[in-house]
Amino acid sequence: MMRVYFSPCGIGFGHAGRCVTIARKLMEELDDVEVLFSTYMEGVHLVKREGFPLARAPPVYLKTKPDGTIDLERTLLKPDLFLSMPRILNQVTNEIKFMKQFKPDIVVSDSRASSLLAAELLGIPRMCILNQFQIIIPREKRFLRLSKIADAGILALVGKIWTLGPVLVPDFPPPYTISIHNLRMPRRYKRKVRLVGPLVPKRPEELPSQEKLKEALGLDVDRPLIFAPISGPLRERAFLIGALRGMFKRFPDDYQVVMSMGYLNAQPELLKNSKNFRLYRWVKNRFEYLKACDLVIARAGHETIMHSLCYGKPLILIPTPSHTEQMNNAERAKEIGAAEVLRQKDLNRKTLLKAVNEILGNHEYRRVAKKIEAFSTKLNALEAVVQEILELYQGT
Repeated sequence: MMRVYFSPCGIGFGHAGRCVTIARKLMEELDDVEVLFSTYMEGVHLVKREGFPLARAPPVYLKTKPDGTIDLERTLLKPDLFLSMPRILNQVTNEIKFMKQFKPDIVVSDSRASSLLAAELLGIPRMCILNQFQIIIPREKRFLRLSKIADAGILALVGKIWTLGPVLVPDFPPPYTISIHNLRMPRRYKRKVRLVGPLVPKRPEELPSQEKLKEALGLDVDRPLIFAPISGPLRERAFLIGALRGMFKRFPDDYQVVMSMGYLNAQPELLKNSKNFRLYRWVKNRFEYLKACDLVIARAGHETIMHSLCYGKPLILIPTPSHTEQMNNAERAKEIGAAEVLRQKDLNRKTLLKAVNEILGNHEYRRVAKKIEAFSTKLNALEAVVQEILELYQGT
């Protein structure tokens, strides 16, 4: 019996979602696997919904303002819930306790340093799933010097922790790497890092055609479909949900919009259903809507971008203000020609509609997205991660 301990970052749904995908693949391929998840915040809702055993870890998060903007001053100057030593030690202590109880053969961390440290201290083989090598402190003029000092110190410390085992990056290899600006690292670490491609639970070729899906979902085959899957921490998505909801209600009849608010701890209730606009608490069949759609509007989370491009869909990205990783992701997606970026402070019905018309009226965005979709079919990230786990296990 192989025991695998998954420890995803619990901020948003992307990290936990990746680990759930890996766990399911492992259990499909092997009969004698037992898994345990350790996570917090949004990760807890996702893991519970997927039915996996769970140990609740103490939360860590960036402080935010009411509009979702990362609050740099409170995060850096009062770091009690993010980078404080007591918080870090509490996380590591809890991970050690969970691991001693579960007795894993392998620890798989997704962007959590605490579980890697705990596994190192207990002598357990470990690996890391990661799309952001450095924790980048948001830049603001008032705190620019402090941000740079913090960046340098965190890079030196966290870089050593990430590479306590193999590091697999669930991103496209060049020339389409989305997280390229977030993967800055000293050369000595690079030999342990490998880009394996996106971890996608369901491939587009496993689903019916776009036209058949639109029909099956009760949508108009002849009108462009906009899919807006809003995810991430509640503090960061609440303002955007309210803003987009009002705009989509007044969108022209040329378009139909399906929006998910990302409330995974609620029933997948349809809250509004008009000719042009459907609003859900969350959608169970998100990959059906993803393949059926012509355009994605979302925050700039890494997994949202990965999944959209694997399905050949261009994007309008609205990164969380002062969220450096999302801003880098969004700019990179725009740089390769698959997306447009709207800053939240510039977001209104007029600017959003202009971006929608630009992307759907310019075939180049779709061409680039389809090219990346074709590129992604050559990659099998799930198999690469499973093989890495098995190799670590066989080496024990």
